[in-house]
This record gives sequence, structure tokens and C-alpha cells, in this order.
Amino acid sequence: MIEFDYYMPTKVLFGRDSLSKNKEVLKREGGRAFIVTGKSSSRKNGSLGDLESAMDEMGIEYSIFDDMQENPPLEMVEKAATMAKNMDAQFIVAVGGGSALDSAKGIAVLAKHKNLKARDLVRGDRHDGLSVIAIPTTSGTGSEVTQYAIFTDHEEKTKKNFSHCIFPKYAIVDPKYTQSMPHSVTVNTAVDALSHLVEGYMSSGANIVSDALAEKGLELFGRSMDSLKSGDFRYEDRENFMICSSIAGMVIAQAGTSLPHGMGYALTYFHGMEHGRANGILLKAYIEFCRDTVKKDTIVKKLGFSSVDEFGQFLREVLDVSCGAALVQVESYARDMMKNKKKLKNHPGCVEEKDILKIYRDSLNL
Repeated sequence: MIEFDYYMPTKVLFGRDSLSKNKEVLKREGGRAFIVTGKSSSRKNGSLGDLESAMDEMGIEYSIFDDMQENPPLEMVEKAATMAKNMDAQFIVAVGGGSALDSAKGIAVLAKHKNLKARDLVRGDRHDGLSVIAIPTTSGTGSEVTQYAIFTDHEEKTKKNFSHCIFPKYAIVDPKYTQSMPHSVTVNTAVDALSHLVEGYMSSGANIVSDALAEKGLELFGRSMDSLKSGDFRYEDRENFMICSSIAGMVIAQAGTSLPHGMGYALTYFHGMEHGRANGILLKAYIEFCRDTVKKDTIVKKLGFSSVDEFGQFLREVLDVSCGAALVQVESYARDMMKNKKKLKNHPGCVEEKDILKIYRDSLNL
């Protein structure tokens, strides 16, 4: 007997020029918008300019916060939220990669509940927020279709999960905004999407719908993965990675992420490793650790590989696995990972500290 829950309330508007073709959705959310983005990429790729034009055409007042950092610290999110409160924003628009999109969700909560502080984003009771419109300009995070956000907590020297549940109301997804992404960013974000597909597919929370999405996402990734090695990206490749990213977001919105994401946080925080790269270098050893041979074989075949070893070779070719971590450090990361009960719960089976350490050691050649 099959039983499952599936909930994905975000309306996705996908395609070239999807923002200009659907600008009326902005007006539906109100007359004052707070825009959050990074320091320069949204200007360079044209997304912020397109958004400003759409806002002007719709007669919407807006303010722009264009200083959001990667792996957004709680303090930075609170700073932006204060600006949103001061202008009495009616909705939040995020333009950029995962940092901008995740930040927008936190800002939406703080701007609606003015008594809350940034630390309340990672603890305490759940709250709703202002409407969020997400315009992703990288093809990896999938945050445009998930309820999740990740913030950096400098007090505890780690990255923490958002404790609230904020799905964007609209995701306006245009592959053209990724065409100017550097090769390294394209690789790291694409591998992030791949890790979402793999972890969500292997998760204890997976269901028949999320599995169907994951399998299609793996096929799409496989069609364009050679471009990650060559650096020759056709529009079709950009489109495939963008669809793959959103599909992968839908997968983890249902099934969650698992060990690689939890283990990757330490590599990002302490060694400055990009999020997608940190997840990616752990994937081969993680798949080897998983016990579901049917799903493992499906992952390999959907991607077009003949074995897990061939998959691992591909990851070594596109990712820099060096991070400078010493064995004593990795041992402490393994101990800390055992405290991450949520990620451990998402793995279908018993996980011991020695298992975590083996994945780290095999992945980092220690």
C-alpha cells in the first residue's frame, strides 16, 4: 500500500524572458517591494535591470539591498530586515543565488513579525512571513521552490537550518541569467543540484512523487554533464541545469537532504569550500555507504555511467577535492555531525561516527 504527502505551493514561471512576460504577478503582491540581491552579479547578468524595469512599469515602489554575502550571516539578514521594516515593505523579491533567496525568506519573517530577531530564524516557534518572489540566477540551490534556508551562525561557528517554513509564492526562472556564470560557479552550483537529487532520492523521507522527480532530474543532468568538463555551455545546457535545479529543489522540499549536506557545512565554514563543491566531493563515498542497491544502480544508469567508480571519476575531474583539512579536524567534524539528528534521521539506516569519518577520509584522501 502506497501512502505519501506531497506539498509544493510555489507557482513556477519558467522560460526565456519569463520576468517580462509575467510582470503582472509583482503588482498582485502590493505596491512596495524590498529587493535583496548580491553585490554585482545580478547587475552583470541583467536580472536586476529587468526587475527594475518591471517594477517601474507596474508602478511599484521598491528599495534594493545589494550587499548580501555568500552563506549569509544572521547579522546581515537582520540588517536587511530592518531596512524592509523601515520602508513598510509589502513583499520581498530575491534576485540571485541561494544566499539571496535564503536571505529573502528570513527577511520576510522578520519584516512581518517586528518583535523577532535574527536568532529567532534558527530556533523557536514557526512563523509566517511576507510573500516572497524568487528569481534565481544560478542553477543549483533550488531555493526558489523550497521552504528551506541556511544561515551562518558565527556564535556557534556553523551553518544552521531555518526553523520556519517559507515557500516563495512565485519562482520566476529564466536560464538566460546563468549564461554569464563563470565555469567554476556553473560547476559548483550544478553539483549542488546533483547532490540534492541524490540525497533526496536516497532519503528516508522519499516518496513515489519525489522519486519520479529525482529520476527525471538525474536524466537532465546526464544530458549536459559533459559541458561541466569542457566549459562549453550551450543554451540547452544552461536550460537543462536550470530545470534540474528547480526539480531538485522540489525533491528536497519533500524528502530533505542527508549526510553530505550535514557533513559539508564544516568544510564550508572552516575551509571556505563552496557549498556545492563540499557536497559533491562527498557524494561517491556517500553512495557507496548507502545500502539500497536498486536506487544506487538507478542513479548511475540515469546519469549515463557504468559504475559508482566512474561516477566518482567524473566528480574528481570537475571538482577540486583539496581543502587542507587535517585528520584531527575531520575527526572533530565527524563527532559534531553525530549531533545533527535531523540529517542523520534522513538517512535510511543506522549511522555511526566511524561511518561518517570513513566518508570524510575516503572523500578527502586522508
